[in-house]
Amino acid sequence: MDVGFIGLGNMGQAIVANLVKAGHTVRVWNRSPGPAQEAGRAGATVVSSAAAAFAGDAVFSMLADDDAVREAIVASGALAQASDGLVHINMATVSVALADEMARAHQAQGVAYLAAPVLGRPDVAAAGKLNILIGGNAKTLAHVQPLLDAIGQKTWHLGDVPSRANAVKLAVNFMLGAAIEATAEASALAGAHGLEPAAFIELITGTVFPGPVYEGYGDRIAKASYTPAAFSARLAHKDLRLALAAAGAAKVPMPLASVVHDALLETVAVGDGESDLAVLGRTALRRAGKKT
Repeated sequence: MDVGFIGLGNMGQAIVANLVKAGHTVRVWNRSPGPAQEAGRAGATVVSSAAAAFAGDAVFSMLADDDAVREAIVASGALAQASDGLVHINMATVSVALADEMARAHQAQGVAYLAAPVLGRPDVAAAGKLNILIGGNAKTLAHVQPLLDAIGQKTWHLGDVPSRANAVKLAVNFMLGAAIEATAEASALAGAHGLEPAAFIELITGTVFPGPVYEGYGDRIAKASYTPAAFSARLAHKDLRLALAAAGAAKVPMPLASVVHDALLETVAVGDGESDLAVLGRTALRRAGKKT
């Protein structure tokens, strides 16, 4: 298929590489030219604007936040210039409100739209093992399923309302943040009573909390290994803020989400926003007055 791709961070680069490997023609655009040139060396075609990517059978976008999506997709004129029959697959983790706004904007322009946030870090994306959360029309999904098969291990269709996929992604990221905050606080407690962090993480992941979240992030907490970031504390803070906004709009109390949000806000405020989410381990130690 002939596809465009907008937004070439670590996740976007990995996804583009897998689309190219699967034999698809991929045109890429990024606000800064360096990542686009890197994708070009991997077999993609670099184009000069977001509008030039909005052509062919489909276009993916993987952008950082609501403002970036509005700027690249709407304000740039890309959506208004979309090719006939194009499907836009928006993989950004955005607010529910923005997802609804985007669905209306696409409908007004007659462009098919799927919300498609993903579960997985850049290494998972590179392996083509993403879980893809889809909100949108089932027939539209079926049309682009070959593209999704090239980048993910499973597509989860969550219904015809695009923003539902974004709400679910925010719910998952809340759970991720809560798990890591709990691990960070528990590790600080055990450490204060003399147990080394690595021994504590080995204990919990080998007994009551096995699995990739506790093992992967727990290992980084134990080793105080916070860079490079696979998922930054800054982006996690953004997602918790959006989760609380979605909860407020639906009148769903989330007291634990408020705690995790504030822990992430504290982390960003002290200058650790670009560190990996596991840096919550350092935040917990700092609160306890321990050396970090």
